[in-house]
Amino acid sequence: MSPTPLLGSVTNDANQPDLVGNLFPVPDELDVEHCEVIGELPAGLSGQFVRNGPNPMFEPLGSYHMFDGDGMLHGVTIEDGKVSYRNRWIRSRGLQVEMEHGGAIYPGLGNVLEFPDRSLTGSAGPVKNPANTHIIRHAGRWLALWEGGKPTEITPGLETVDEYDFDGRLEGAMTAHPRLDPRTGEMLFFSYSLFPPYLRYHVVDATGVLVHSVALDLPAPVMMHDFVITADHAVFLDSPIVFNMETLGQGPMVSWRPENGTRIGVMPRRGEASDITWHEIEPSHVQHFWSGWVEDDRIVMCGSRFDRPDFGIDPSAPLDESTADSKPPRPTRFWVDLRTGQAGTEEFDDLGGDFNRINDSVNGMRARWLYMSAMTDTDRPLGDFDTMVKYDEIDGTRTTWWAGTHAHVGESVFAPDPAGVAEDDGWLLNVIYDDRRDVSELVVLAASDIAAGPIATVRLPRRVPFGFHANWFPN
Repeated sequence: MSPTPLLGSVTNDANQPDLVGNLFPVPDELDVEHCEVIGELPAGLSGQFVRNGPNPMFEPLGSYHMFDGDGMLHGVTIEDGKVSYRNRWIRSRGLQVEMEHGGAIYPGLGNVLEFPDRSLTGSAGPVKNPANTHIIRHAGRWLALWEGGKPTEITPGLETVDEYDFDGRLEGAMTAHPRLDPRTGEMLFFSYSLFPPYLRYHVVDATGVLVHSVALDLPAPVMMHDFVITADHAVFLDSPIVFNMETLGQGPMVSWRPENGTRIGVMPRRGEASDITWHEIEPSHVQHFWSGWVEDDRIVMCGSRFDRPDFGIDPSAPLDESTADSKPPRPTRFWVDLRTGQAGTEEFDDLGGDFNRINDSVNGMRARWLYMSAMTDTDRPLGDFDTMVKYDEIDGTRTTWWAGTHAHVGESVFAPDPAGVAEDDGWLLNVIYDDRRDVSELVVLAASDIAAGPIATVRLPRRVPFGFHANWFPN
């Protein structure tokens, strides 16, 4: 039996920018058996699309950033041409004690070290893990992810089980961007920390057992969101976006310190700390990579490069103002020459965008087709995408589909055609919000021809607030 449906109570009387418009949370949970479909869904498209994102249940304490919100999963199930919808809050330990209390007791990330009284939190701990960033499936487990804490196990019905620590073997947190190797079945991931060791790296085998862990030495506590793997390597980007430990809670949570430098770290996938080698490049930061591979003794990896990011996590700013920089990252190729040790970058397009995805069957290999969400309208704030993009990594060409002036594009997820043979045989799924109609729709595009636009559109029964990452789980 499902838990009692929950009801939220956010008003945003303080007019906080990360709670305005489609950032405002939906107040409840729904189950809708039949959703209207415009067009025709492909016969091979059978499974579940799940999008994770922040949806605070209670009025925030002080400054709110969208990184803070309680996780909510929006699931769209497609089977035999029929579509159903379900959304569920992730019932984290922290949210459950807030529900018992009847209001928020945990501050946001900007005041993360202002711990609530233990008499209120009990066994839930001093920091709430909202599990609001990503959702993956590995070795039969569904895991909702937030990089500041352990993964949260979820059922296929989107109900919360509990935090999961790999049978006690996981020390520290887990990144929201693990890499699943389609050849070996392994899952590789890392975590960063505000306190030493600043970086840990882990390998989980195909059966779900955590079999390898190592602490890696970094000179400063940095924000590290993603990494890549090759057939033989784990590759990290140590960028100078550093946590302000001296003034945490009294100013910006992180600052850009280019004098610290930027390095690419390369190590064997089952290596030790002494095996990693570091390679200096120009100061930059990447939130999301596409893939990495080795070609002629060169590691190559593609991602969206920030010149100097500012995500606006600043509790000292007025509640109704945001300090986030609106300049988007740009598609860039990073490389390391394994023979000479030299490394560098090469921007391959000037279109600002992020939420980089590939056909996951080529993770750790050269991906020819790179998918991205972009901003054709440069006046939009950071992350407010209006365009779906497909790059040919081999010849450098790009194809786009612009969703429209009133459309707001999420992350594209590749759903492979089970009868397909080519890398782009399949479909791109994306939740798009229309601000004129105040509705959200799931669009389905043929990955081989995204310029043609949607071949099918699912009219969702409710608005889906802006969020983070999604995945497709085939039946």
